[in-house]
Amino acid sequence: MTENASAAKGFDDLIAANRAYADSFDMAGFDGIARAGVAIVTCMDSRIDPLGLVGLRPGDAKIFRNPGGRVGTDALEALVLATHLLNVNRILVVPHTRCAMASNTEAELRERVGASAGEDASWMTFHAITDQERALREDLAKVRSHPLIAAGTEVAGFVYDVDTGLLRQVD
Repeated sequence: MTENASAAKGFDDLIAANRAYADSFDMAGFDGIARAGVAIVTCMDSRIDPLGLVGLRPGDAKIFRNPGGRVGTDALEALVLATHLLNVNRILVVPHTRCAMASNTEAELRERVGASAGEDASWMTFHAITDQERALREDLAKVRSHPLIAAGTEVAGFVYDVDTGLLRQVD
């Protein structure tokens, strides 16, 4: 057995689930626009269901996820494309409570990753968040002031509470 074949074995459960998913797949031919006109920037945290938390379904929104749910260069690129080419006219930026990126310092993240990897991680930048609401306000300002975000796009920020499921708006 080749190394790739043995590595793929660890994915058998996911491949089986994909086959079951494909049995009732109903999005063939969908053009990929955001049917509800929504884009969501949020954290990669597995406690977050970006579509479900605002009552949407696959095909309704464009989702961009990263550690901390920050609006960096890649997120801005995605949002520009989404507002001009993919039917997006509302953008939500949604970090969350109890986020590791806001609960650890940069030094702590480097130490934890380095210990786990058994390698020096002091050179890596993780973009720890020292003040989550201030960071969210900065991200909202980036989106609102970007010259290539389509005119008329509504932009709002919310903190998602992972313990209640509720969104709290931050202006």
